[in-house]
Amino acid sequence: MNLFSKILFTALCFLFSIMSKAVTVQDSQGTFTLDYVPKRIVVLEFSFVDALASINARPIGIADDKDKTRIIKQIKDIIGDWQSVGTRSQPSLEVIASLNPDLIIADFDRHAVIYEDLNKIAPTLILPSRRVVYEKNIEAATVIGKVLGKDKEMQARLAQHKDIMAGFAKQLPQNIEVQFGVAQENYISMHPGKSYVGSVIQSLGIATPAFIKDQKASVHTGLEQLLAINPQYLIIGHYSNKDIVNIWENEYLWGLLRAVQNKQVYHTNDPNVWSRARGTMAAEVIAQELVRILGKEG
Repeated sequence: MNLFSKILFTALCFLFSIMSKAVTVQDSQGTFTLDYVPKRIVVLEFSFVDALASINARPIGIADDKDKTRIIKQIKDIIGDWQSVGTRSQPSLEVIASLNPDLIIADFDRHAVIYEDLNKIAPTLILPSRRVVYEKNIEAATVIGKVLGKDKEMQARLAQHKDIMAGFAKQLPQNIEVQFGVAQENYISMHPGKSYVGSVIQSLGIATPAFIKDQKASVHTGLEQLLAINPQYLIIGHYSNKDIVNIWENEYLWGLLRAVQNKQVYHTNDPNVWSRARGTMAAEVIAQELVRILGKEG
């Protein structure tokens, strides 16, 4: 083999090596290709942290809303510590850049407007998370597994997740209707069937009430509107010890709710899991708590 042939052969081997490592997927911006396995990952939405933890990957930075308690325990036990890069709505580009990431995973709903800025720091995979249903969340996790070179591990974890959820579904009554909402200072933010948690509930074989604004992921609801929905079971998450429910419980209309009359109003252990976390682990925690709350009804 002459010198030219050796150089050509070496170049082709190098090119083949790069191409064999390259992964191409579809994200919310189109085609995304990465020709290496990322090691320094910054994540800007909780559901993507869940996806990483599912395959034992550890992000170096997370947009954790400057509150590490918002990452659920099941995930923290896997990923260990991380650097906060600010809030999900306004992550700090300066802090992200200081971490020298080789991959950023961003949420299309929140971060499309800063996508170009993020992409200048590191290749940015942008996927749907906020305001999408459970099934779309699973699809995003699948894409993440491929980009991280852990497609087989992710597929195995998602198969396990499917079995876990099916096991919980068997422990739940099927002919009931459940509504989840987060109590705020002046209203309850209802999460209907087309929200993440609503679609998790439906995936377990439980119905959610259909109401006019069901196309939104959450709906600000007053007491009269809640009475119009009049859910069979009402599960409430509380971000503070005092909110609108404390006031409503003393009002006449509250007593007319069938969930109140039948003592079928329940309160979550951790509203953060239900309304913010999203992801396979979060769904499993929700399903487990539904069994705790409603299993006895079967």
